[in-house]
Amino acid sequence: MAKPTLLAGGNPKIAKGEGDAPVQAYIGALPGWKQDLCRRLDALIVETAPGVIKAVKWNSPFYGVEGQGWFLSFHVFTRYVKVTFFKGTSLNPPPAGGAAKEARWIDLHEGDAFSPQLIDWIKQAAAIPGWMA
Repeated sequence: MAKPTLLAGGNPKIAKGEGDAPVQAYIGALPGWKQDLCRRLDALIVETAPGVIKAVKWNSPFYGVEGQGWFLSFHVFTRYVKVTFFKGTSLNPPPAGGAAKEARWIDLHEGDAFSPQLIDWIKQAAAIPGWMA
């Protein structure tokens, strides 16, 4: 299988797909520290939200709960990984990194540890109705 093309910021061009396989292909194609960070993030989401469903849409991994929609996605940029909570305004406290309508996000950088707050946001986001795409 050919190695995926890397788009701006090192984001791999991965075909849309449902399930774990396309998400793992996305993560496996990431360069350098981003691959390790996203592998750890994927494992944290699976551990924190048992039964999570996965997909790749718009060159980004999506995480959701069957029948509830998507609650989280991440996307790679040159200097950070943007973690978006689709219903972030419903989280307590809402993530403060950025905002658009109901979505809130944070940026993770090389060497960042995962905070207890991130774990709590994942738990909260997985427990509420998400974005239906």
